[in-house]
Amino acid sequence: MDELIRAVTVYALPLIFAITLHEAAHAFAAKRYGDATAFVAGRMTLDPFKHIDPFGTVAMPLLLYFGTQGAFTFGYAKPVPVDFGALRKPRLHSALVAFAGPGANLVMALGWLVLATVLANYSGNGDFLHEMSVAGVKVNLLMFAFNLIPILPLDGGRILNSMLPPKLAYQFSQLERYGFIIVLALVFLRMLDWWIVGLQNIALKVLLLLSLPLQLLFG
Repeated sequence: MDELIRAVTVYALPLIFAITLHEAAHAFAAKRYGDATAFVAGRMTLDPFKHIDPFGTVAMPLLLYFGTQGAFTFGYAKPVPVDFGALRKPRLHSALVAFAGPGANLVMALGWLVLATVLANYSGNGDFLHEMSVAGVKVNLLMFAFNLIPILPLDGGRILNSMLPPKLAYQFSQLERYGFIIVLALVFLRMLDWWIVGLQNIALKVLLLLSLPLQLLFG
């Protein structure tokens, strides 16, 4: 139990940052491309309490984490309201707004990786802050890969929908009402492991390449 509590403590702050900046990035991108819905709703902010859903962000992940002894957890934040029809170039800009969230997670993962590299050099791998930095990399890479699953209402589904011909896009959008159930079922059946793990590994390799100068400096 002590190990589980420590794990929750290590992951709490990175998870809050990951969720907050992910949702805020959607709002900032939407405002940038012509839709002020999220801005008017007060969601274009770095205040985590504006984005956290009490059940989806706190209760559900904790229940799953402790219920499975740390083997599995899942959660969600309040979705940022976006009127995709109000965007100046709806198809192109909807894809950019959708990618803004996972893109923010990728940038955060790089930031945590840089911090982890610096801390490993000065304080060692067992330091609590170093553990938190490593957790930050893992959390953000997971959010990056998971949200890019090409199923609506996830960001990957929004991106795919914007790339399909209008008729196919309309047909694909009809699945959104069942999307959350489909994703959960596929996750529990472990049919999305290849996507999530594969995309995480690719993203990590890119981040390691970007941080190579820093690693060489300390190497």
